Amino acid sequence: MSANQVLSVAQMQAAEQAIFDTGISVDALMDTAASGAADWIVRAAAGRAITVLCGPGNNGGDGYVIARRLIEAGNQVAVVAPVEPKTDAARNARSAYAGPVHTAGGAAAGDVLVDCLFGSGLSRPMTPEHALLLRDLAARHPYLVAIDLPSGIASDSGAQLNEKLPEYDLTLALGAWKFAHWCLPARAIMGVKRLVPIGIDRIANAAHLVARPQLTSPALDSHKYTRGLCLVVAGAMPGAAQLACIAAMRAGAGYVQMLAGDIINVPPDLVVRSGGVEEAISDPRIRSVLIGPGLGRDDAARAKLTVALSGDAPCVIDADGLTLLQPSMVQRERDLLLTPHDGELEALCKSFAVIAEGRRARAQALAKASRAVVLAKGPDSVIASPDGRLALVPPAPTWLSVAGSGDVLAGIAASRLASGKSAFDAACDAAWIHGQAARMTRAPFTALELARSVASAYRAAL
Repeated sequence: MSANQVLSVAQMQAAEQAIFDTGISVDALMDTAASGAADWIVRAAAGRAITVLCGPGNNGGDGYVIARRLIEAGNQVAVVAPVEPKTDAARNARSAYAGPVHTAGGAAAGDVLVDCLFGSGLSRPMTPEHALLLRDLAARHPYLVAIDLPSGIASDSGAQLNEKLPEYDLTLALGAWKFAHWCLPARAIMGVKRLVPIGIDRIANAAHLVARPQLTSPALDSHKYTRGLCLVVAGAMPGAAQLACIAAMRAGAGYVQMLAGDIINVPPDLVVRSGGVEEAISDPRIRSVLIGPGLGRDDAARAKLTVALSGDAPCVIDADGLTLLQPSMVQRERDLLLTPHDGELEALCKSFAVIAEGRRARAQALAKASRAVVLAKGPDSVIASPDGRLALVPPAPTWLSVAGSGDVLAGIAASRLASGKSAFDAACDAAWIHGQAARMTRAPFTALELARSVASAYRAAL
């Protein structure tokens, strides 16, 4: 089992079928899932009265099992089911419950509402009657729990299929995380999320959540070059490149150089290199190149980008570099990482003739078309690889929405590349370190304050 994998509806169905193929029945698996959820609800309810809202499918079946387990634990429980069970497992669960079932919500007056109306299989809006019932019960219960997903949510996209969905205090994912658990707008109404294991094995080609990296101290025989030389190419606005360098120096690389010519007022531990890009990238000791922050968008900037992409070192392209990037510049297989925000991602998709909707689909299609890893930045960032791997970045503090934050992220990623990580792993490391730095920096913060916290975030993963 992998606690970090994220499954589509089809993948979840296949994973459950694999369990059934071992001889475990649907009813037994339902009991495992619902009993695990009931354990969480008992703790959350803390003795308060509970209303369980059951739908017609197996999510409703979970609700009947949960109600039975809650009664066994000594809780006061009322069950509301506007529709009779329509699956064998749900009917069996209803029979085993044996308690009273209300077809309307008027008699329910508990303190905790457990939503088992519809689960991850929902693909169309709830009927107005069901949506009204859910909203009415939610308004009369101060604490809301969603089983697997809140009713009215599209599992694979995170879209809200109905308007005015209630906000939950706790969402219990059954078996595996679904995309909606980590994608807006659904994520915003789920409250605290917890995973209830049911024995799902690791699924091939499944997406996963970015987790804390396993970082280590330098080897005993390390020196600055074995730890990695990172070259940051500056341009018309060198301040952005400086931010990236400050972050890069704190994210594992042993040596960071800024190619900027004559420039003053830089930190004393930052080496500023002069000369052209072609001369700089010819240094065989360079392990990664970052180009784009503050680069500019004129012909001189375009020439720098073209030359940077002609070298052998892995490359991170950010900001202005993304605006200038054209398919013709990506002429061979290499470790390449693109870090676009939504506007840059849309423009890149046009340049590479990619047609897709949504950040995740665009990132995956662009990665395949460009043969580059794509870290698509946003409130629910995703990382896509040309080979099909996909990682979702758990939410970070919203204070990251500040000018220069992306430059810091790019610097961290370039540093991880210089340290020897692949572009995909470097992107995952960078996303985690970036978020952790935000959590460790007193808000509200500037990008410079964020960059200075990168070392503390790095230490948190040692």
